[in-house]
Amino acid sequence: MTVATITTARFTMRPLRKGDAAALFPTLGDPAQCQYLTRPAFTSVEELWDWLSDPDWPGQSWIAEHRDGPLAGQVVGRFVCYTAHQEGVEETGYIVCSDAQGQGAAKECTTALIAHRFEHGVRKIIAEVDTRNVPSIGLLEAMGFTREGHFREHETTHIGMCDVYWYGLLKGDWAKR
Repeated sequence: MTVATITTARFTMRPLRKGDAAALFPTLGDPAQCQYLTRPAFTSVEELWDWLSDPDWPGQSWIAEHRDGPLAGQVVGRFVCYTAHQEGVEETGYIVCSDAQGQGAAKECTTALIAHRFEHGVRKIIAEVDTRNVPSIGLLEAMGFTREGHFREHETTHIGMCDVYWYGLLKGDWAKR
C-alpha cells in the first residue's frame, strides 16, 4: 500500500523509513510514554523497528517531521490509519515524540491525516482510547469526534485491565465543522 506524502503548515508527513525507529525510540522506549499502548515500552531500536515495519500489519503509517527552520527533518511523531471492521471505516492512532508534545503537532497532523483519508473514500474514522488518557481524549473531542461507547474492562494490556472509549467522526460531520 502506497503512503502519500501529506504536508501541513509546519510538518511533512511521509512514509516510514528505517532510521525513524531511532528517532522514535526515546519516546517509545520510555515506560511513562507507553503507558496507554497495548504493549510495554520497547527495549531496543531493533525491537521497535520490527514492530513498525511488520509486513503483516494492514495499515498505513506516516512519520511527521518538521518542514523548515533549524528543526527541519526532525521527527515529531507517528500517525496511522487502518481499515476497521469494514471498508470505508478506518481507525486512527498517533504518538508524538516527548520533546514535541504540547506544541500542537498531534492536532495539526491528525487534522491533515483525517482530511486526506476523507478525500480518499473513507466515510468514518474511529479511535479507541484508554479512559485515563486525558490528553488523547481532549484531542479527539477538540477535533469533533463523538464518544460513541464506553467499554468497561475491555482490554488487557501491560498495565492490566483497561476501560476504553470509542470515538467516531463521520465525513459529513467533518465537512460541517
